[in-house]
Amino acid sequence: MADAKKPAKGTPTKDAKPAAEKKAAAAPAAAKPKKADKAKKPAGTPTPRAPQVRGPKRALVGFVRSDKMDKTVVVEVVSLKRDPVYGKYLKDHMRYKAHDEKNEFRTGDKVEISEHRPLSRDKRWIVSKLIQAAKVE
Repeated sequence: MADAKKPAKGTPTKDAKPAAEKKAAAAPAAAKPKKADKAKKPAGTPTPRAPQVRGPKRALVGFVRSDKMDKTVVVEVVSLKRDPVYGKYLKDHMRYKAHDEKNEFRTGDKVEISEHRPLSRDKRWIVSKLIQAAKVE
């Protein structure tokens, strides 16, 4: 069998470190300055929570189209959408069921509705204010 090759004298091996590194590693590291201690609160005091801000609720303006249900009105919101090919503006009609607690809004009223938590299967809006009452003829 062949003898394992030994590195020549003065040639560093993989494990060998230069002498300067050996001295630096052996010397103790300088002590780091400690951070200032935080003020401790009494154990029984609860930490107040920050209020959760979820952003503004959407608001839409439309006309009441139906008030036949109890505490619910159907509001039709008309918006203009631009056709992607021809550039012509088209009316987009969407109907939303909105909550009307006092049954005070009538067909033809112009109202503002705003987002709300789900109140029923179809109701996710609530009437926030009357903009213009319907004209009675």
